[in-house]
Amino acid sequence: VEKRIDIISTAMQGGMHVDDLADLELCYAPPIGSAKDPVNMAGMAAQNIMDGLVKTVDWKDLDELCWRELNTVVLDVRNPEEIKKLGKLLPCALNIPLSELRGRLEELPRDRKIVISCASGQRAYYACRILSQNGFE
Repeated sequence: VEKRIDIISTAMQGGMHVDDLADLELCYAPPIGSAKDPVNMAGMAAQNIMDGLVKTVDWKDLDELCWRELNTVVLDVRNPEEIKKLGKLLPCALNIPLSELRGRLEELPRDRKIVISCASGQRAYYACRILSQNGFE
């Protein structure tokens, strides 16, 4: 954690931008770090938002979207085993695993807002791109 705080604070002090975070070459050693460092991943996620490839929703707003905004579908793209182990995201969430999404697009309404969620955000990003490429907003 300290290493990442140091990297981000150095980037801020140096006037770096989101694109710079995504492209940073950081030390990689399998026992202590991943090939895709969380700092790089944060930069890439911010790039996607800034480029308009995805829109974000705060987790604390999901319940309201589910119950008060009837024009919204919450799509959970986790695997059934994850849901069985960790529980449903929300009682109203529709579960279509990412691996099945392309074959089940007809189950999704095209006249409602769709908010996608998963465990970490990566599958939700892929699902967002799949829906976008198939004409969903």
